[in-house]
Amino acid sequence: MSRRDFLRQLGHYTSLGAASRMALPLSLLGSAAAEAATDYKAVVCIFLSGGNDYGNTVVPYDNASYGSYQGLRSSIALSQTSVAATALTPRNTLAGGLQFALAPELAPLKTLFDAGQLSVMLNIGALVAPITRAQYLARSVPVPPRLFSHLDQQKFNQSLIDDQASGWGGRIEDLLMSSNSQAAFSAISAAGNALYLTGRNAVQYQVSSNGATAISGLGKSIFGSTAVGTALQSLITAGSGNPLEDQLGAMARRSISAQSLMSAALGTTSPFASLFPANNGLAAQLHVVARIINAHASLGAGRQVFMVNLGGFDTHDHISTVHPALMATLANAMSAFHAATTQMGLAASVVSFTTSDFGRTLTSNGDGTDHGWGSHHFLMGDAIQGGQILGTPPALANNGPDDVGQGRLIPTTSWDELAAALGTWMGAGSSALAGALPNLANFGGAGPVFF
Repeated sequence: MSRRDFLRQLGHYTSLGAASRMALPLSLLGSAAAEAATDYKAVVCIFLSGGNDYGNTVVPYDNASYGSYQGLRSSIALSQTSVAATALTPRNTLAGGLQFALAPELAPLKTLFDAGQLSVMLNIGALVAPITRAQYLARSVPVPPRLFSHLDQQKFNQSLIDDQASGWGGRIEDLLMSSNSQAAFSAISAAGNALYLTGRNAVQYQVSSNGATAISGLGKSIFGSTAVGTALQSLITAGSGNPLEDQLGAMARRSISAQSLMSAALGTTSPFASLFPANNGLAAQLHVVARIINAHASLGAGRQVFMVNLGGFDTHDHISTVHPALMATLANAMSAFHAATTQMGLAASVVSFTTSDFGRTLTSNGDGTDHGWGSHHFLMGDAIQGGQILGTPPALANNGPDDVGQGRLIPTTSWDELAAALGTWMGAGSSALAGALPNLANFGGAGPVFF
């Protein structure tokens, strides 16, 4: 950070009064960490909207565990034979002879797991603090607000605090933005508006699967007149002295500038197209993310966070037909994306993870499963502790020690722990991360080693 930048930032935070005592150190710590970084790193959040069913994603495979799983799932359980080819042989040892397998459609992810490029995170979820079943029933430890609600848990998982104004990916990027010469390209969504990417300073930039999206009408002939397009641009970018109009004009100018820079960086070609499957919406989103990562030098980006989304996971009904198709979509898209990062020589510089509203019940409702809490997810990239099954395996018992009824797992690993590991890997200091992740201090014990 230059002396001028330091003084400018000091003046900005001093104007905040008492709040500056926290804001200034966090900002400077993040800037120092990012300034030292001369390489490139990116984190990609793959959000599975609707609440992914963990039981038919990562399947208990040893005979004892499978028997419990089958008994609780009745007609919707995957057969032990069907997952034999996707049974996992982790590099770490699981106690008690436990074994797990992936859904058959996740075979491409097993290939990555075997190569040490993907790991399974067991029973991870949204927490305020560690909690037991007894504490949950006694309501003696706080939990995320409005558990089991789609909208509320989507927001909490993306924010990790009861705050709809910022997301944890954006807050971590706040600490690292000084490594980017173009701040507009620090946090990028290919999935529409994403709370996860909204920082206290970082502003998300949205793209479509085709790349940068221009403001409709600009640079075109309108009603047969190019002058109309020119007048439109002047109207939407001009200030007036009115604070709201001035801010709107600034946003329009930023959008036009960013679209021009992004389009130029992506160019006219579409690299990696042959790697990504057609008719796969998630793959299309990850394809544009790969293209942007490939253009990171042109965009002046050293640290970036991304978000993509796959919907359809609210499987109260028809899980046996709907969920396998979703698993195939997910696996093929993730495998293609990893292949693209490998082709770029950046597989060790990009880490992706799946997340969702929540897990689902281990017990069946007859044709599907209902809203749950903790879940099993994936972590992908050459920089991680790959080929491992991370976290604490849950007990497979309805109303057992690890659930609050119907197999609604109490998470034993928090998203805060993964967020802190990702932030550390990206280069943020521990003190700065404590400010970005306020609940992190509640998880002081040693959690899974992700990297």
